[in-house]
Amino acid sequence: MTSTDEVNTIAVIGAGTMGREIAQAALMAGFEHVMLNDIDQNIIKSALDYIETGLKKVESKGFLKQRLNQEFLMERLHVKTNLQDAVKNVDFVIEAIPEIMTLKQDLFARVSTLTLPDTILATNTSTMSITRIASAAKNPQNVVGMHFFTPVVVLRLIELIKGEQTSQRTFDISLNVANRFPSLKGKKFVAPIEKESPGFIVNRLTIAGSLYLNWILDYAIARGISVQDLDADIEVSGQLGPYAKWDYLGLDVVQNSLKYLAQELSSEFTPGKTISGLVVNGHLGRKTGQGLYEWKEGKPVIKQKNKAGLLDMEYYYAIQLNEGCKLLEEGIVSGYKIIDDAMLAGMDMPGPFGPGKKNYKKWSNMLTQLSEQYNSEVVKPCDIMSSGAFIEMKE
Repeated sequence: MTSTDEVNTIAVIGAGTMGREIAQAALMAGFEHVMLNDIDQNIIKSALDYIETGLKKVESKGFLKQRLNQEFLMERLHVKTNLQDAVKNVDFVIEAIPEIMTLKQDLFARVSTLTLPDTILATNTSTMSITRIASAAKNPQNVVGMHFFTPVVVLRLIELIKGEQTSQRTFDISLNVANRFPSLKGKKFVAPIEKESPGFIVNRLTIAGSLYLNWILDYAIARGISVQDLDADIEVSGQLGPYAKWDYLGLDVVQNSLKYLAQELSSEFTPGKTISGLVVNGHLGRKTGQGLYEWKEGKPVIKQKNKAGLLDMEYYYAIQLNEGCKLLEEGIVSGYKIIDDAMLAGMDMPGPFGPGKKNYKKWSNMLTQLSEQYNSEVVKPCDIMSSGAFIEMKE
């Protein structure tokens, strides 16, 4: 493989929530062959049903490219329960297994011995170090981070992340491959990240904000206040509240991401009692039918709700602005525009810098008080936030 045009065959490893969505999007992108690998036959069957239904839905709405239809695309999907069969002759591999470092390293060690010498190996990690994952591969220069956002066929963002040994060739080809993926909300926005950081851009900001959400959640549950009343505090019409979004993504994914940042950034990110208890009991949200909410037919069951009067999203945005400023300080991105663009494309919500330019003094004072209240260093405002220096760092 010497050019992007030769990326015709993609293997997706893991047929769970993210893997099946990525596979469907790869079919819609027009790749000639999409291999889908998982060792669990029940997960495979569920994934096939999901992809077929999803393709029928987008076809009925006119979202497929000309001359493509659901039946034709399903013929391009090849299910493989044997890893070697799935990856031996492919151009590009996308890993979509759980957010556990040892699992990912073990997989990349195996896959790198089963693929062609120039096959690119992408990890769909949402928070973890590309360098550490790649360290287990025999060809770390071929490893790249390609972080998709769920629902993959709807949202526009892919974060593309270099590890310390990722070659420019790998990064350039991966950038073009990422740009081929469709989005029902418009052209994909691929955020190139040349220097890795735990959580990258979007998850770094949202998980920092999750500290506040965790504090309020545990406080509310201990007092018999319902999660849907918390979501009602800041719910926007037609959109899920933040806790319903956790359920949609999967509480196990949320917990694993928090655990990783607790190891890499601060113990303050350790998952709260409510989330940990639900995961231990197998209540993971949408995928199991029960989590913070009960789920039926892919939607949370909403009963009569009243605002709890506990959540103030101004704190959430203030924390996100602070974390975005830290990314600028650390040189992860050169300017705040890419952060705001990534937040809009990946979370369907504006980034924090627009309102932050007007409110940074007020928000800095709020975070100083919050930091003292919870004895938190993470939410303590950094220098370029409290001074407003970030305002001159747009590009």
